[in-house]
Amino acid sequence: MIHTLREKASQNQVKEMLQEYDTMIKIVVDIRQRVLSGGGEMHADCESLLLENGSEQDDLWGANWYPLEQRIAFESLINIRPRLGNRNILIQDENIRKQVEEITRHILGDR
Repeated sequence: MIHTLREKASQNQVKEMLQEYDTMIKIVVDIRQRVLSGGGEMHADCESLLLENGSEQDDLWGANWYPLEQRIAFESLINIRPRLGNRNILIQDENIRKQVEEITRHILGDR
């Protein structure tokens, strides 16, 4: 199940986001609006929901959240954006990584 959140996720929401993958949640973060969409099979599913709700493509970055380890991996196919200087599945800009991590830890951390 995919949830789009601005505030701390409940334990139930985290559990629902873990339905597709037992130990990992695919997430997409809107770094401008400070909103996170997580769950589902692909990052593109979360990305589509955010775009439908007014997010701008350039503000969306994908990652994977591992709740048991409280760890984030900054990789997703949606991160390949040559026109923005990101030519890899990894988020290459340190500032963007920090923003994605801060928002993710605020919404999904400590669960």
